[in-house]
Amino acid sequence: MIAPNRASEQLPCLVRRFDLSATAVPLRVGYTVVSAYRLRTRAMNHVFLILTIVCYSASLALYLAFLNAGKKLGERSATVFLALGLVAHYFALLERSRGSHTVPYHDLYGSLSLFGWLLGLTYLVLELFHRQRSVGAFIVAMVLAVFLASNLAPPDKLTPPPAHGPVFALHVTLSILAYAAFALSFVLSLMYLAEEQLLRSRKLGNVVWRLPPLDLLERMSRSSVLIGLCSIAVGTVLGFVWVDRLHGGFWYYDPKYVITLLVLLLYAVYFFVSRTAAWRGARASKFCIFNFVIVILSFTVVNLYISHSHRYF
Repeated sequence: MIAPNRASEQLPCLVRRFDLSATAVPLRVGYTVVSAYRLRTRAMNHVFLILTIVCYSASLALYLAFLNAGKKLGERSATVFLALGLVAHYFALLERSRGSHTVPYHDLYGSLSLFGWLLGLTYLVLELFHRQRSVGAFIVAMVLAVFLASNLAPPDKLTPPPAHGPVFALHVTLSILAYAAFALSFVLSLMYLAEEQLLRSRKLGNVVWRLPPLDLLERMSRSSVLIGLCSIAVGTVLGFVWVDRLHGGFWYYDPKYVITLLVLLLYAVYFFVSRTAAWRGARASKFCIFNFVIVILSFTVVNLYISHSHRYF
């Protein structure tokens, strides 16, 4: 039997042992739940990654088969697989965000993946609007390459951007959408120059006859630029709203603002002069290609090395 004085000395130790054993169970359960959630997130991310690659690859193969053989069933199936790939790509972006506990555009690879998704989505809208699928092989190849490049590298460990919320998210999404639309117009302009050169040299083949007419390529390029202009204009306004919230004023000097306004001005000029007789055709396409070089500088050099508040958008 324990003496009264020893019992009083051992009582706190017994209480501490009881408390530790009582709290150990929920800690172990919580750790198990977190581990299971991480495993489930990784598994789902791999599933959507594989589905996206399979759908984009099937769409690319069908678009190429259409250019080679001209089968109508193949081009419609290519559009279906492209749409399925965009759905799988969306969920891959969602799972990537859950795995890194932040927004998709937090790091360079997430921004590239979002750029590829918006590029494919913009092209799908133009394809359905203009009813032209001959461009699909070139765009889907670019989307697939961007998706692979963005998902074969792990996310970085940088801190999240100071701004957050739906307005900021819309600002970033619209900015990347503008980049995607300008990239699409860049590809269409390159196709215009290449097709014009083939027609002039009279090196015609089955593939050339299935490419869109030159005037249709020009209209599709202008449509893509119009999407980019609207996106970058609204996105820039929302960016100035967030600058006012963060710094108490609508203007906060950042080289990104200057280059963005320059891109907006250049593409607005292209959109209007490409309709004139003096600039239509190859001259407008070359001007559009020059504008996209400025966009690449904005998205890479300015964002990574010069801008103070813009990282990958």
